[in-house]
Amino acid sequence: MKELKIKEFLHKVVPQQKSTALFWGIIIVFAFAAGFLISNGGSSDKAGHQDHSITEQPEIDFWTCSMHPNVKQPNPGQCPICGMDLIPVSSGKLEEEGPREIFLSEYAQKLAEIETSPAERKYVEKETQMVGKIEYDETRLSYITARAPGRIDKLLVNYTGIAVKKGAQLAQIYSPEILSTHQELLESLKAVKSLDDSTDPYLRSATLIQLNSVRERLRLWGLPPSQIDEMEKSHAPSDQVTIYSPISGVVVHKNALEGMYVETGTKIFTIADLSQLWVKMDAYESDITWLRYGQDVQFTTEAYPGEIFKGKIAFIDPVVDPKTRTIKIRVNVNNPDGKLKPEMLVRGFVYSKLNSSNKVINPELSGKWISPMHPEIIKSAPGKCDICGMDLVSAESLGYANSQEIEKSAPLLIPASAPLITGKRAVVYVEVENKTGVYEGREIELGPRVGDYYIVKSGLHQGERVVVKGNFKIDSAVQIQSKPSMMNPEGGQQMTGHQHHGEVSQKTTTPQKTKKVEAIPEIFKRQLDDVYQNYFYIHYSLSRDEFEKLSRLADSLLFSLENVNMNLLKNESHLTWMEMLEKVKNSVIKVKNGANIEQARHGFDDLSQVMIQVAEMFGSLQYSLLVYHCPMAFDNRGADWLQNRQGVENPYFGSSMFGCGELKQNLTLSSNQKTTRGHEHE
Repeated sequence: MKELKIKEFLHKVVPQQKSTALFWGIIIVFAFAAGFLISNGGSSDKAGHQDHSITEQPEIDFWTCSMHPNVKQPNPGQCPICGMDLIPVSSGKLEEEGPREIFLSEYAQKLAEIETSPAERKYVEKETQMVGKIEYDETRLSYITARAPGRIDKLLVNYTGIAVKKGAQLAQIYSPEILSTHQELLESLKAVKSLDDSTDPYLRSATLIQLNSVRERLRLWGLPPSQIDEMEKSHAPSDQVTIYSPISGVVVHKNALEGMYVETGTKIFTIADLSQLWVKMDAYESDITWLRYGQDVQFTTEAYPGEIFKGKIAFIDPVVDPKTRTIKIRVNVNNPDGKLKPEMLVRGFVYSKLNSSNKVINPELSGKWISPMHPEIIKSAPGKCDICGMDLVSAESLGYANSQEIEKSAPLLIPASAPLITGKRAVVYVEVENKTGVYEGREIELGPRVGDYYIVKSGLHQGERVVVKGNFKIDSAVQIQSKPSMMNPEGGQQMTGHQHHGEVSQKTTTPQKTKKVEAIPEIFKRQLDDVYQNYFYIHYSLSRDEFEKLSRLADSLLFSLENVNMNLLKNESHLTWMEMLEKVKNSVIKVKNGANIEQARHGFDDLSQVMIQVAEMFGSLQYSLLVYHCPMAFDNRGADWLQNRQGVENPYFGSSMFGCGELKQNLTLSSNQKTTRGHEHE
């Protein structure tokens, strides 16, 4: 065919009257040039001639989609369902290939972009983030109350916030009962002084008992010994009783006024010692395995940016809050200079390392003994707490590893992208040793996540290489061969080419939005509505330039994502949500870590793109889902976002151009989810 085309071309360019020799000479020149170009492959890279294993493609049976393995096409192209590039499936395999193994040629590995990483034992530090606020130390609060009924004649401390020293005068009260008791005290003293050696012993004893009884009555009314001594030295009973401060601190509440009558037990003042405070923080339920009594906590405040304060965990609530699914953590903090104030908001950080037995690694506490009430009391041997007198407990009993466990029990870690997690199962693909291109699917038991790693409890050995990129594509190929996979642990019947063809043709003739008809459980959409709600909170803050709220709102969005149960979804919906979930998390982290509001808005742009896809796929039970577009965002590149109510509220410009944008699409109206009905969120 090529020769015929060349002849046709030559007949056009070479006159018919020319000689036959000239005609065949031109043919030889063209043939030589074409042979030279073909032999060089259009490239000057000589190494390409030698590596035939890379340039030569194996025989391909068909092309399929990594996300939709039921798609089978004879030629390369895009998936008719999701638009992803199709990958080749070759019949080449090893004869000794096992039931959970799959062979990929070198060419297929390159197309699937397979990357592996070894499982290794090492300690990785986990940063646990918490938010909370500063509160009074309950053990350092003192209530000043009326010990006897009377009238407040004078308030020596007459406003809140004033600092007082221990023993300072607070108020003067007229109390008829104390006045009569003072009179009785003076008379008893006179009776005792009148006694002499000739006095009857019984009378002497009765007089002394009477005096001590009066003194005890005054003591029980709260009068200090020094004040009782002054009353005894006076010549006449006083109609005024002074109330003294029992501690040094700040008057945080004043509950009385001058001239006011009080009864026994009436609260007059509340004094707080602010030299030590409590910081109460909320920890996610999933982070509790990283927290221990006595751990060091670092935290920052809005008042002192860049300054890090420290304390120790003194209490971990034994009960989970059923509404927020968080656990209260109390931290004891010294505040000698008074910088920290109650009700300040804080952001805390705890850095932890776990061994293979889920014990926290802290060399400073290895072999130590700690007070169960005061974590700052640490000793090298058993004994008593210097503050409360309680018996010290060993650090190991509180969940810390001893020195031997620190040296020998580093956890086995794999990258977080390696396991395919669905429900309670986790599947990894392991590079089979001594079998080039063979990967084995293996179920493993995972421990907690540590940053970019997972702790492996069982199923893997140190040094085995797991697939960290391209594992979804391998799993799709495994499903095609009806072998055990992530979604089908037992394997299944392989579908015929006619069946696949029928499914593909049916889906390609149906608009893509009809995928929403696939049954999405109502409970899943209710959980997803919490995600929408937190997204709308972030949108609201950005549109109103409230940068300081974004980190806390991002944490709430991440928390709501954890509560979405993907096990409620099946088949394509499940795979789609798994793919979108990681994108949402990564985008939220960009918003959270934005150093300023402009960086946060770039992260919100990424977040909005994937949230719009989530809205198109899954819809909502509670919210209207309106897509707005601003053509001027990001230097006229343009950007979209979701709103749950009418009217432009631009998150990319905020107050500078709050109304810039237009309604692009109403996903609530275009959705065919019949059970979905939008309600505006105020």
